[in-house]
Amino acid sequence: MYDGELVLIRRFPKVPMPRRIAAFAIDMLTVGLLSLLFGRQADIVMFIVFWLTLRVIVVAQNRGQSLGRWALDMKVIDPKYRAVPGLLELTKREAITGLGALLAWIGLLSLSPTNGLLLVLPIPLFVDCGLAFTDDEYRQAFHDRIAQTIVIQTRRGYSLDIKLRRLFAQAGRRMK
Repeated sequence: MYDGELVLIRRFPKVPMPRRIAAFAIDMLTVGLLSLLFGRQADIVMFIVFWLTLRVIVVAQNRGQSLGRWALDMKVIDPKYRAVPGLLELTKREAITGLGALLAWIGLLSLSPTNGLLLVLPIPLFVDCGLAFTDDEYRQAFHDRIAQTIVIQTRRGYSLDIKLRRLFAQAGRRMK
Protein backbone atom coordinates (compact mmCIF):
# COMPACT_ATOMS: atom_id res chain seq x y z
CA MET A 1 0.00 0.00 0.00
CA TYR A 2 1.15 3.50 -0.59
CA ASP A 3 1.52 6.09 2.20
CA GLY A 4 -1.86 7.74 1.58
CA GLU A 5 -3.60 4.45 2.34
CA LEU A 6 -1.57 3.89 5.49
CA VAL A 7 -2.72 7.23 6.87
CA LEU A 8 -6.34 6.23 6.28
CA ILE A 9 -5.91 2.87 8.02
CA ARG A 10 -4.69 4.48 11.24
CA ARG A 11 -8.04 6.21 11.72
CA PHE A 12 -10.06 2.99 11.90
CA PRO A 13 -10.71 1.13 15.18
CA LYS A 14 -8.81 -2.15 15.39
CA VAL A 15 -10.53 -5.43 16.13
CA PRO A 16 -9.07 -7.56 18.94
CA MET A 17 -7.66 -10.79 17.52
CA PRO A 18 -9.85 -13.09 19.68
CA ARG A 19 -12.92 -11.42 18.17
CA ARG A 20 -11.65 -11.95 14.62
CA ILE A 21 -10.94 -15.60 15.39
CA ALA A 22 -14.40 -16.09 16.91
CA ALA A 23 -16.13 -14.44 13.93
CA PHE A 24 -14.16 -16.65 11.54
CA ALA A 25 -15.07 -19.74 13.59
CA ILE A 26 -18.78 -18.82 13.50
CA ASP A 27 -18.64 -18.49 9.72
CA MET A 28 -16.62 -21.68 9.26
CA LEU A 29 -18.90 -23.77 11.47
CA THR A 30 -22.02 -22.36 9.80
CA VAL A 31 -20.71 -23.15 6.32
CA GLY A 32 -19.35 -26.53 7.39
CA LEU A 33 -22.56 -27.66 9.03
CA LEU A 34 -24.67 -26.47 6.09
CA SER A 35 -22.42 -28.34 3.67
CA LEU A 36 -22.84 -31.55 5.68
CA LEU A 37 -26.57 -31.47 4.96
CA PHE A 38 -25.77 -32.45 1.37
CA GLY A 39 -23.84 -35.59 2.30
CA ARG A 40 -20.18 -36.49 2.19
CA GLN A 41 -20.12 -36.78 -1.63
CA ALA A 42 -21.02 -33.11 -2.16
CA ASP A 43 -19.45 -31.77 1.03
CA ILE A 44 -16.45 -30.02 -0.57
CA VAL A 45 -18.41 -28.47 -3.42
CA MET A 46 -21.17 -27.26 -1.09
CA PHE A 47 -18.58 -25.89 1.37
CA ILE A 48 -17.12 -23.76 -1.43
CA VAL A 49 -20.56 -22.60 -2.61
CA PHE A 50 -21.72 -21.69 0.91
CA TRP A 51 -18.37 -20.06 1.76
CA LEU A 52 -18.47 -17.78 -1.26
CA THR A 53 -22.15 -17.03 -0.64
CA LEU A 54 -21.65 -16.14 3.02
CA ARG A 55 -18.31 -14.40 2.75
CA VAL A 56 -18.64 -12.64 -0.62
CA ILE A 57 -22.27 -12.14 -1.62
CA VAL A 58 -23.65 -11.62 1.90
CA VAL A 59 -20.74 -9.34 2.82
CA ALA A 60 -21.24 -7.24 -0.32
CA GLN A 61 -24.96 -6.90 0.41
CA ASN A 62 -24.65 -6.50 4.20
CA ARG A 63 -22.26 -3.53 4.45
CA GLY A 64 -19.12 -5.61 4.95
CA GLN A 65 -20.47 -8.11 7.46
CA SER A 66 -20.75 -11.87 7.30
CA LEU A 67 -22.74 -13.73 9.95
CA GLY A 68 -19.73 -14.00 12.26
CA ARG A 69 -18.67 -10.39 11.77
CA TRP A 70 -22.25 -9.21 12.40
CA ALA A 71 -22.43 -11.29 15.59
CA LEU A 72 -19.24 -9.67 16.89
CA ASP A 73 -19.53 -6.08 15.61
CA MET A 74 -16.94 -5.85 12.87
CA LYS A 75 -16.80 -5.43 9.12
CA VAL A 76 -14.36 -5.64 6.24
CA ILE A 77 -13.63 -2.48 4.28
CA ASP A 78 -11.42 -1.10 1.55
CA PRO A 79 -9.47 1.59 3.46
CA LYS A 80 -8.73 3.58 0.32
CA TYR A 81 -12.41 4.26 -0.35
CA ARG A 82 -13.69 3.72 3.21
CA ALA A 83 -16.34 1.40 1.82
CA VAL A 84 -17.19 -2.26 1.39
CA PRO A 85 -14.72 -3.84 -1.03
CA GLY A 86 -15.89 -4.80 -4.49
CA LEU A 87 -16.78 -8.34 -5.49
CA LEU A 88 -13.34 -8.91 -7.02
CA GLU A 89 -11.50 -7.92 -3.82
CA LEU A 90 -13.88 -9.96 -1.67
CA THR A 91 -13.48 -12.97 -3.94
CA LYS A 92 -9.65 -12.70 -3.84
CA ARG A 93 -9.63 -12.50 -0.07
CA GLU A 94 -12.17 -15.29 0.42
CA ALA A 95 -10.53 -17.64 -2.07
CA ILE A 96 -7.48 -17.63 0.19
CA THR A 97 -9.35 -17.92 3.50
CA GLY A 98 -11.87 -20.33 2.01
CA LEU A 99 -9.15 -22.74 0.93
CA GLY A 100 -7.64 -22.65 4.42
CA ALA A 101 -11.06 -23.08 6.04
CA LEU A 102 -11.91 -25.97 3.72
CA LEU A 103 -8.67 -27.78 4.52
CA ALA A 104 -9.21 -27.23 8.25
CA TRP A 105 -12.80 -28.52 7.91
CA ILE A 106 -11.60 -31.65 6.08
CA GLY A 107 -9.11 -32.17 8.90
CA LEU A 108 -11.90 -31.90 11.48
CA LEU A 109 -14.11 -34.34 9.56
CA SER A 110 -11.31 -36.90 9.35
CA LEU A 111 -10.65 -36.73 13.07
CA SER A 112 -9.49 -40.07 14.42
CA PRO A 113 -6.71 -41.23 16.72
CA THR A 114 -4.66 -42.54 13.79
CA ASN A 115 -5.19 -39.70 11.32
CA GLY A 116 -2.75 -36.79 11.39
CA LEU A 117 -4.71 -34.67 8.89
CA LEU A 118 -6.13 -32.57 11.71
CA LEU A 119 -2.59 -31.43 12.48
CA VAL A 120 -1.44 -30.85 8.90
CA LEU A 121 -4.42 -29.47 6.97
CA PRO A 122 -4.98 -26.27 9.02
CA ILE A 123 -1.39 -25.10 8.45
CA PRO A 124 -2.24 -22.89 5.41
CA LEU A 125 -5.01 -21.21 7.41
CA PHE A 126 -2.67 -20.63 10.37
CA VAL A 127 0.02 -19.15 8.11
CA ASP A 128 -2.49 -16.89 6.31
CA CYS A 129 -4.16 -15.59 9.46
CA GLY A 130 -1.01 -15.71 11.55
CA LEU A 131 0.37 -12.70 9.71
CA ALA A 132 -2.29 -10.57 11.42
CA PHE A 133 -0.62 -11.38 14.77
CA THR A 134 2.68 -10.00 13.50
CA ASP A 135 1.13 -6.77 12.20
CA ASP A 136 0.43 -4.67 15.29
CA GLU A 137 -0.30 -1.53 13.33
CA TYR A 138 -2.86 -2.72 10.75
CA ARG A 139 -3.64 -6.34 11.79
CA GLN A 140 -3.74 -7.43 8.18
CA ALA A 141 -3.60 -11.14 7.44
CA PHE A 142 -2.17 -12.37 4.15
CA HIS A 143 -5.63 -12.39 2.52
CA ASP A 144 -6.18 -8.77 3.65
CA ARG A 145 -2.89 -7.72 2.12
CA ILE A 146 -3.66 -9.42 -1.21
CA ALA A 147 -7.14 -7.87 -1.42
CA GLN A 148 -6.02 -4.57 0.19
CA THR A 149 -8.72 -4.74 2.86
CA ILE A 150 -8.88 -4.35 6.62
CA VAL A 151 -11.29 -5.56 9.28
CA ILE A 152 -12.53 -2.82 11.60
CA GLN A 153 -14.66 -2.56 14.70
CA THR A 154 -18.18 -1.25 14.15
CA ARG A 155 -21.27 -0.53 16.21
CA ARG A 156 -23.52 -2.31 13.76
CA GLY A 157 -24.06 -5.87 14.91
CA TYR A 158 -25.32 -8.13 17.65
CA SER A 159 -22.45 -7.87 20.19
CA LEU A 160 -22.66 -11.58 20.96
CA ASP A 161 -19.45 -11.65 23.02
CA ILE A 162 -20.60 -8.72 25.19
CA LYS A 163 -24.02 -10.29 25.75
CA LEU A 164 -22.43 -13.61 26.70
CA ARG A 165 -20.08 -11.88 29.17
CA ARG A 166 -23.05 -10.16 30.82
CA LEU A 167 -24.99 -13.41 30.97
CA PHE A 168 -22.08 -15.26 32.61
CA ALA A 169 -21.51 -12.37 35.05
CA GLN A 170 -25.17 -12.44 36.07
CA ALA A 171 -25.09 -16.21 36.47
CA GLY A 172 -21.94 -15.89 38.59
CA ARG A 173 -23.59 -13.34 40.88
CA ARG A 174 -26.67 -15.53 41.32
CA MET A 175 -24.52 -18.49 42.34
CA LYS A 176 -22.86 -16.52 45.16
